Amino acid sequence: MGPEQRRDLEQGLPGAQPKPVDGPAGYYSLPESPAPQERLLRSESRHSLSRSASRDQLPHQGHAQRIAAEVQEEEQELCYHKHHSNRSPWLRALVLGANDGLVSTAALMMGVGGGTADLATLRLAGVAGMVGGALSMAVGEYISVSSQRDAERADIEQERLEQLKGPAAQARELEELAQIYVERGLPYDLARQVAVVLSEKDVIRAHARDELGIDIDELSNPLQAAVVSAICFTVGAAIPLLSAAWIPGSSLRLGILAGATTVGLCLFGFLGAWLGGANVLRGGLRVIVGGWLALGIVYGIGRALNVDSTG
Repeated sequence: MGPEQRRDLEQGLPGAQPKPVDGPAGYYSLPESPAPQERLLRSESRHSLSRSASRDQLPHQGHAQRIAAEVQEEEQELCYHKHHSNRSPWLRALVLGANDGLVSTAALMMGVGGGTADLATLRLAGVAGMVGGALSMAVGEYISVSSQRDAERADIEQERLEQLKGPAAQARELEELAQIYVERGLPYDLARQVAVVLSEKDVIRAHARDELGIDIDELSNPLQAAVVSAICFTVGAAIPLLSAAWIPGSSLRLGILAGATTVGLCLFGFLGAWLGGANVLRGGLRVIVGGWLALGIVYGIGRALNVDSTG
C-alpha cells in the first residue's frame, strides 16, 4: 500500500474528519452509514447476484459444490475477529494447574531418582507429590476465590447502601457514573444520558459493572475453581508418574521421565499459547525452558544428597 492510499484510508476512518460538527468540543461525528434495513437489502441483493452468477458459471457441477461455492463467497464478505481475553479465567486454571502438576511431580521424581535408585521410593514420591499437590491446589484456589467473591459481594452491598441514603446520595452516584463514561471518551451530555438510562434499568448492576468491574451474573465460584484446579493438577502429574514409575532401570527410568515431561511441557505450552491467541512458538519455548530448569536443579540437588552412597 502506497503512502497516498494509506493517507486516504486514514482520512476515511471515524474521528479523522478535519472539522468538528456542532456539539461538545473535541467530538467528531461518525460518518453517515446506510440504515440497518438498507444495509440488509444491499447485502441480500449482493448475495442473490452472487448466487446467480455462481449457478451460471457452474452449470455442470453438483448441488453440493454449488452450495460450497456460495458459502465460501459469503464468508469472504464477512469481516470478523476473535477475542481471547474472555477465555482467561478457565485458561489460567487449565494451563497453570496442569503445568504445576507436571513440573512439580516430575521435578520431585527427578530429585528422588537422582538421590536413590530404589523404584519403590520413586513411585511413593510421585504418588505423594500428585495427591498432596492436587489437594494443595484445591484448598488454595478455594480460599483465594472465596476471598475474591466476599470482596465483590461487600462492594456490591456498599453500592446498595449508598442508593438507600436518599436523593442526594443517588445524585452523587449518578454523577460518578457519568464521569466514568466521560473518562472513557463520551461527551458529558451523552455520558449523563447513558448513566440515567442504565440507572433507571438497574442502578446496582450499572455501578457494579462500570465502577467496580464486577459482573453480578458471573461472580466467582470457589468450589468450581477448586475442583478444576485439582483435576488439572492431577492430569499434569499423571504424565511423569505413569511414564516412569514402573521402569526397572534407573538411568532408563530418568531418561523416560525427562522425555515424557518434555512432551507434556510442549503440549501444555503450545496449547495455552494457542488458546490465548499468543505466539505459539514463544509460549511453548517459555514453558519448556522453565520446566527443564526445574528438572535440572532438583536432579542436581538429589545427586548431591545421594542417599545410596551415604547409606
